[in-house]
Amino acid sequence: MPRILTGITPSGTLHIGNYFGAMRPAIELQAGGDAFYFIADYHSMTVITDPQERRDYTRGIALDWLACGLDPQKAVFWRQSDIPEVCELTWMLGSLTPMGLLERAHSYKDKLAKGIAPNFGLFSYPVLMAADILLFDTHVVPVGKDQKQHLEMTRDIAIKFNHTYGETFVIPEERISESVAVIPGLDGQKMSKSYGNTIEIFGDEKALRKKIMGIVMDSRTPTEPKPDADKNLAIQLLKFFAPKDLAADFENRLRAGGLGYGDLKKALFEHYWNHFAPYRAKRAELVANSDYVDQVLRDGAARARAVAEKTLARARKNCGLR
Repeated sequence: MPRILTGITPSGTLHIGNYFGAMRPAIELQAGGDAFYFIADYHSMTVITDPQERRDYTRGIALDWLACGLDPQKAVFWRQSDIPEVCELTWMLGSLTPMGLLERAHSYKDKLAKGIAPNFGLFSYPVLMAADILLFDTHVVPVGKDQKQHLEMTRDIAIKFNHTYGETFVIPEERISESVAVIPGLDGQKMSKSYGNTIEIFGDEKALRKKIMGIVMDSRTPTEPKPDADKNLAIQLLKFFAPKDLAADFENRLRAGGLGYGDLKKALFEHYWNHFAPYRAKRAELVANSDYVDQVLRDGAARARAVAEKTLARARKNCGLR
């Protein structure tokens, strides 16, 4: 049975782009068994320097994933910093990783282009990611297209280590789902915390309603036909929440004329809000039972570390550190 691994960085509040793009597919995969999911709090250190902010986001991600259906009986779920072996393996891998490979990383160059000050953490991010993956004998890594290069770098690093020191690591394969569409944000760009255009999974009803009702539309009146209805942002978002036939009906009404933008946005909010209603109830239960959440992360770390220790021992032996 192939082992699947994925991680999410606690660098902000999770939104529906995270949910449809990463969380829901990962939670569906846990049914197959041998699923390893972690909160990448070491990775957050390249973007967050406030300790309490990191703690809050880390706790929030644990609550969100468990509320949305992650089952700790089916998946191993832990906090990255509870597995110190990942830092040692990062050094071992980094000692073989060519500078040129890291300099070609699109993510690093993009961050520099956006004015983010370069530092070792940003530059060496692909090596830490490689350690995250290789430490757990991972076979499959579900990634978005923006992470494809990093997974290829992980493979290159693992192959070079195996060639240099003998067979040590499983060579992971990528899994990119072409069916997972890009979730548009409130401004029409890809939904992203960095663009400030997100709709959160959980949050205050009044504030979220205001966000959705504030989506900017064109100046056409309700009675005017809109032949480009399929490109309407509210219609695009509605398709993620409403039944297929209902979403199609709204699109047809908008195309024909007679449906006001205000009514369309009201429908979008109601379907969005109702979609996450059971998850909000579950999250409230988890907030009231923080000891359970802590125990889930401790148990997950113990299970993950049992695998990590064996992999690291193998790597140490092969490269002469033992």
